[in-house]
Amino acid sequence: MDGYQVRTEKKKESIRKAALELFTNLGIDKVSQAEIAKKANVSPVTIYNHFGTKDELVFDVISGYIEEEWKNRMETCQRKDISFHKKIEKLIFDTADSSNINPEFLDTIVHGYPALAKRINEIYNEYMPRVIAFLEAGKQSGYVDPDLSAESILVYLQLLGKVANELQFTDDQVKNSKLAKDMAKMFFYGLLRNPDEK
Repeated sequence: MDGYQVRTEKKKESIRKAALELFTNLGIDKVSQAEIAKKANVSPVTIYNHFGTKDELVFDVISGYIEEEWKNRMETCQRKDISFHKKIEKLIFDTADSSNINPEFLDTIVHGYPALAKRINEIYNEYMPRVIAFLEAGKQSGYVDPDLSAESILVYLQLLGKVANELQFTDDQVKNSKLAKDMAKMFFYGLLRNPDEK
């Protein structure tokens, strides 16, 4: 990569970072390209030249964000230094942390952009085999019920994915975080209490 390409990539990354911060704090619809340009210390024309319209920028930034969140979750699943149970706890808390952002942002990425919703679904489907493999490893270590088939687990995950698409977020970030944490706990432990919490 030559110097021009390096500078171009740095500008694009600065724009993505500024846009994501503004989107997550204020909501996508309340942020203009001019505000993003100011925060990224570039001109609005620079944003247009690199990303096109605001919708194209939103697609690039949010799909990148979602992909990064999935990569982080999969890194947790592959860690060798913590037990399966600790991995589950980390996944639950990471899910709660990521939902503790502006409700308008969450609602918009779920309901506001059909092309983005399609891409999020594609990312979800790309990572599902790795999630299944993680849960299969949980079976082998005694944490996941060995009588559950991979097909049943996949159907369950697909149902949860459909429910997540229908979720309505409130203006209360604490409530949203609690909801995400509760949903993750129910996913991993069902309605019954985790025996380790007694």
